[in-house]
Amino acid sequence: MSKVTSVIEELVTPIVEELNLELVEIEFLKEGRNWFLRVYIDTPEGGIDIEQCALVSERVSEILDEKDPIEQNYYLEVSSPGAERPLKKESDFEKSVGKFIYVKTYEPIKDMKEFQGYLRSYTSEGLELEVRIKTRKLTVFIENEKIAKARLAIDFSS
Repeated sequence: MSKVTSVIEELVTPIVEELNLELVEIEFLKEGRNWFLRVYIDTPEGGIDIEQCALVSERVSEILDEKDPIEQNYYLEVSSPGAERPLKKESDFEKSVGKFIYVKTYEPIKDMKEFQGYLRSYTSEGLELEVRIKTRKLTVFIENEKIAKARLAIDFSS
C-alpha cells in the first residue's frame, strides 16, 4: 500500500465506521494528466446507494481539506466496489465462501496463473477453489502468499 493510500485509510476509516459502512479499497492513481483518489465502500450486507456515497464523499472531502495530505490536485470519487468486488482482507474471503471468484497468482500452480471457480474454503494458510477445466472439476489449493489478486466474479456457465 502506498504512503498516500495508508494515510487516507487512517482518515477515512473512522468516517466509514461511524456510518456503519465498510471500507473496501482505496486507490490513488494517475490516469492521463489527472490524479484520482477512489474510495470504495459497501455495507456489511452488501449493496450501497448513491446517498451513502454522497454522504461519505462530503465527509471525506471535509477532512481532506482540513488535513491536506495530498500535494497534487486530484479528483475524489466515492463509489461501490461493484459486482466484481476485490477480496483483500481475511474477512472478505471468509464472507465469500461458496461464491464464484477469480484469483490471479504470482507464480503458476498446476501450470496456470489465473483461476475462476467456487471458493470452497478459506483459512489463514490459503484457499480451496473448485475450478472447472473443460469437463472436469478440480479442487486447487492456493496459498495466501501466492495470491496476486482476487475478486468476486460472475459465473456465466450456469
